Amino acid sequence: MPDPNAVKQALRAQRIETPSWGYANSGTRFKVFPQPGVPRTPEEKIADAAKVHEFTGIAPTVALHIPWDRVGDYGALARYARDLGVTIGAINTNVFQDEDYKLGSVTNPDPGIRRKATDHLLEAVDIMDATGSKDLKFWFSDGINYPGQDDLRDRQDRLAAALREAYDRLGEDQRILLEYKLFEPAFYATDVPDWGTSYAHCVELGPKATVCIDTGHHAPGTNIEFIVAFLLRQGKLGAFDFNSRFYADDDLMAGAADPFQLFRIMWEIVRADALDPSHGINFMLDQCHNIEAKIPAIIRSVLNVQEATAKALLVDRGALRTAQQAGDVLGANAVLMDAYNTDVRPMLAELRAENGLDPDPVAAYHRSGYQEKIVAERADGRQAGWGA
Repeated sequence: MPDPNAVKQALRAQRIETPSWGYANSGTRFKVFPQPGVPRTPEEKIADAAKVHEFTGIAPTVALHIPWDRVGDYGALARYARDLGVTIGAINTNVFQDEDYKLGSVTNPDPGIRRKATDHLLEAVDIMDATGSKDLKFWFSDGINYPGQDDLRDRQDRLAAALREAYDRLGEDQRILLEYKLFEPAFYATDVPDWGTSYAHCVELGPKATVCIDTGHHAPGTNIEFIVAFLLRQGKLGAFDFNSRFYADDDLMAGAADPFQLFRIMWEIVRADALDPSHGINFMLDQCHNIEAKIPAIIRSVLNVQEATAKALLVDRGALRTAQQAGDVLGANAVLMDAYNTDVRPMLAELRAENGLDPDPVAAYHRSGYQEKIVAERADGRQAGWGA
């Protein structure tokens, strides 16, 4: 079995990025549900993210979403984050909420609208320069609803042109993370529907373009860990958007619906020695907490990813390889299952105590009084949410 001290050391290096929009109001397609204490400004979102890092110890970066997090001085925002003990992570673009984008953004048949959308991508690189961010994440809702509505190949050409312009604007140590989604809001054909399409565009762009895997953006039954293994082998896995789903893109807490899947994904990361931040994978959350309290839900998600990682680190690699090479089907599976069925919570509680953290981050948050504080302080003003 792996050395427990080595497992702890690997876990100490783990980093998980939280999303600014995860702290804001969100809802279903029918209703956005407000909650007391929700941030009103990007600074208050960052303050909440800093609290998650304070209690978990492994969430030191917060992703921004533009224009939801637009401010007049991004350098000042980055300094504000650093003063609270966190830094700005990925810059996420938004080319899906403007009225002009009804028929698409960078793939729209109207060249003027394509120019507007591409200019927003370039604006995001300017924001990266100001904040020190290294990651530029694209998700395009572009697609069509009916056969013949637009030319499928032309749309891929338009997409490639916009990606190339943004890619060429990147600084030396900056990169693109290209996300994909099987469907929605386009129902007939989505322009970046799967990892293969994202991968092909990234290969065409060059070494500073990588794939972002959103764990909720696949057809039912998709073997996500195979995608992870393939992209790791090709050196093209740049990031995860962790969440959980039952049917489609539900954006529930990471590991909520299928913790075994999360373990299988993290095993591929551990097997490739890709957990350490130096490998370059950004482990992000992408979740909208509609009915549950936001900060505790994000803390729980961070802990769920950490727990799955701890179990993956407990896989006996030697025993697994021996069983695999011997063709011992059940024996190999049993090695994985032994690790997955291990209760790692006592070890993680011990690790947190060794690092000066409360062994139970959720309970510590509830005892801190922070929730009561923000409910009182944020009673006035416009809460942040979708579109703000």
